[in-house]
Amino acid sequence: MGILNITDDSFYDGGKFNSASKAISHVQQMVEEGVDIIDIGAQSTRPRATQLSDKEEIIKLSNLITILKSEFPNIIISIDTFYGNTAKFALDSGADIINDISGGDFDPSIWDVAAEYKCPYILMHHQGTPSTMQINPCYSNLIEEVWDYFIQKIGKLKEKGIHDIIIDVGYGFGKTLDHNYTLMSNSDLFLKMGFPLLTGVSRKSMVYKLFNGTASEALNGTSALNMYALIKGSKILRVHDVKAAKELVIIYNKLTNSSI
Repeated sequence: MGILNITDDSFYDGGKFNSASKAISHVQQMVEEGVDIIDIGAQSTRPRATQLSDKEEIIKLSNLITILKSEFPNIIISIDTFYGNTAKFALDSGADIINDISGGDFDPSIWDVAAEYKCPYILMHHQGTPSTMQINPCYSNLIEEVWDYFIQKIGKLKEKGIHDIIIDVGYGFGKTLDHNYTLMSNSDLFLKMGFPLLTGVSRKSMVYKLFNGTASEALNGTSALNMYALIKGSKILRVHDVKAAKELVIIYNKLTNSSI
């Protein structure tokens, strides 16, 4: 899953792809590098980000999804939003998946949209909102609380008729550095829920804080964590750097499918 942020303030690539021509060019590059899914976000959800309205998201998206579907008809498009209106607009424009960082908490109508369109829904764990989530995140029992969150949410999604669910434990969304690594090392536990696992750690602070680096210096660490995530059973890697991730997947598949 290649990341396309059409934002001005995302933590790594804010402002790089905030015009239609830049976005299309970047998608072309990702397609050539072997991307399977394009995840489009119209607002930043980095820590302490200012929240946009659904109307502002829709204005930013404009006709981009329609153009991308026309230019790249075989690509799968995911809309990264927590608003029902934005999700509906994106699905009507040709998007295929809803990627909701809020688990339906910020705008419950997004579940109604997912149910209506019968599309895959990425359910992510979070604590707090982007503006507050990194202010002293705290858990009594991290794994147990994240597990209970998913059990509760999945039950309610099924009641809505939503069964095509992908799980994302939400690295960096209301977690300390230690929380993130504890979740990563135990991520295979969540496979027992019976749904595919998505890992999104690309260039996040959990990578570069370990060596006092920056997001621009975090590709090597990202690749290391992505390989570990695959070993732990993750099926989707959400990344900024498609070529590096594709090579990693090819190596992983060779290792796991090799025989004498």
